[in-house]
Amino acid sequence: MKKKERVLTPQEEKRKQNYDGICQQLQEKGYERTDLIVDVVTINIAAIFVMLPWIVLFCWMYFTTHSEQVFTLPLTSAAVFFLIVLLLMVVHELIHGITWGIMAPNGFHAISFGIIWSMLTPYCTCADPLKKWQYFIGTAMPTLILGFGLGVAAILQGSILLFYLALVMILAGGGDFFILWKLLRYHTNKKEILCIDHPYECGLTLFER
Repeated sequence: MKKKERVLTPQEEKRKQNYDGICQQLQEKGYERTDLIVDVVTINIAAIFVMLPWIVLFCWMYFTTHSEQVFTLPLTSAAVFFLIVLLLMVVHELIHGITWGIMAPNGFHAISFGIIWSMLTPYCTCADPLKKWQYFIGTAMPTLILGFGLGVAAILQGSILLFYLALVMILAGGGDFFILWKLLRYHTNKKEILCIDHPYECGLTLFER
């Protein structure tokens, strides 16, 4: 049975037309196209396995350093925790946009945000072709700051609230790291590689020559 495609919003349809035009232009210039797209359900499941080693590592470092602490949150702290998580999810996407926007040829005009409502999944996308290292940095940056950065800060300060926030943000970066894992596993002998973030799906399109 053919997979049912979701209905695009007007903004997504506009980004798709721009994306299709860029893809056609690059192919006319002699670039070969390869899609690295993953559906939302698969990427959310894969995210758990991709980030599990990091979660185990940070748990080991925190609990061995602060073994005397009580590892539960009071009800008031739990409510604050939930609100901060929602805020950090937005910040996660903003970091994508800021990082890509700094490197994109068209700057922040190339950055767009959206939400896949069926999965309650926010996303950020860059319309400009980027070099491989630029795409890699922009994809990894939110997890490096909000996940690993908060994790180190939590260990240094002994803050259990900060530590649990770090674990959630590490897990939230699992989809990004799964895409990076697919990108690293893709081997080519081509000298020139450009990465275009997909305008509404999880993943990217490679162009090489």
